[in-house]
Amino acid sequence: MKAFPIPVVALGPGTQTEDEHLDYLPMPKDMDTYRAPMLPEPEEIAGRAAARGALVRVLALLDQAADGAAGGQVSLLDLPPEDRLLVNQVMGEGEASAIVREESSPLEVRIQESVFAGVWRLMTFNGAALVDDVIEVGPVPALLRVVAAEDAEREYQPWLGPLPPNVQNAPLLVEEVRDQVARWQLGRSSHVINLTLLPVTPEDIGYLDHQLGTGRVLLLSRGYGNCRISNTRLPNCWRVVYYNSMDKVILNTVEVVDMPEVAMAAPEDLRDSHERLQDVVGYLERT
Repeated sequence: MKAFPIPVVALGPGTQTEDEHLDYLPMPKDMDTYRAPMLPEPEEIAGRAAARGALVRVLALLDQAADGAAGGQVSLLDLPPEDRLLVNQVMGEGEASAIVREESSPLEVRIQESVFAGVWRLMTFNGAALVDDVIEVGPVPALLRVVAAEDAEREYQPWLGPLPPNVQNAPLLVEEVRDQVARWQLGRSSHVINLTLLPVTPEDIGYLDHQLGTGRVLLLSRGYGNCRISNTRLPNCWRVVYYNSMDKVILNTVEVVDMPEVAMAAPEDLRDSHERLQDVVGYLERT
């Protein structure tokens, strides 16, 4: 008898092998939420009058900012090292951070939101040397608006030659952005161009970014995933890119507004921060 030309394969229940080592997509990470600062024992903070005074001034600024008034700054540069350490422990690190660099100078301002929304730490470095250290209270540090306005007044060179290969819809988007920038007025709601929903190529995105220019402000907000915010060289024009917890772009936008809403602490956040810091200051005053 000749050999059967087709191999016999068993079928039915129990005949299929299973891979016991399945590769699942990583689960999303938890959203960052408020965590009360870990305060030292009372005997460890006795005599820290300078730190307490600074925190009381921050609390007063939060009180007025929560009612809609302007915030302000509290200098920490002259605090003794032990008092500065206590302030660092109370402030902690929140969701948002930013860097502002000078192009022709070694100066760099590092901005970190504390665990109290709307309370920011601004540390200015000249190279490796700390030259200024303040706490600022407000929806967003005033420096970010100032630098963005300065960048909009500085000259930059847009692309003037023929369109690069595979650039298709970007020129129309550039014209839309410039038209919205020209018409925008303070108090007007933001105009958002959602690039994620548009038929654009990677080359379109690159061309758009080149035509809008890049400023000196870079802000990262960490919540459920990340949001990267940077200013352009046009007035009141920002690039806002959202990433999920696995660092994949989920929303890519251009916003025409004085400051993107995602960058700012809301009024209710300031009120919550006032209540939380009041509890901390109360603890320090009882020790």
